[in-house]
Formats: sequence, structure tokens, C-alpha cells
Amino acid sequence: MVENKRAKINDNCIACGSCASACPVDAIKLAESGDHYEVDMAVCIACGSCASACPVDAIKLVEVK
Repeated sequence: MVENKRAKINDNCIACGSCASACPVDAIKLAESGDHYEVDMAVCIACGSCASACPVDAIKLVEVK
């Protein structure tokens, strides 16, 4: 776990679900709109699995305060 970072999904998300499948702590869920995924920052451990699984490079690890 990276203490000061979390995954963030940008507008390039194509809602394929690869990130959610790769997340070991189930921190990524489909948004209510159904057109993108969202990260629960309180659950995310910043392992980077989702970013590695994303086929469109829509996920970055960002610093949080």
C-alpha cells in the first residue's frame, strides 16, 4: 500500500470492467450512470493493479491529502 496515493479514473474510461476485476480489495465499482467506473478512495490501497489492467490508460495513481 502506498500511504499517500490512490487510484483515480479519468474520462477515458470505457467501462470495460478490467480495473474492477483486477482490484484485490473491491474498491472499484460501476458508476450509477453505467458509463464509467469509480474508485472508493477509502478502500483503495494504491497497489496499481487496476492501472496495469486498464486497456485505455484511464487510471493513474494520484497523491491524496
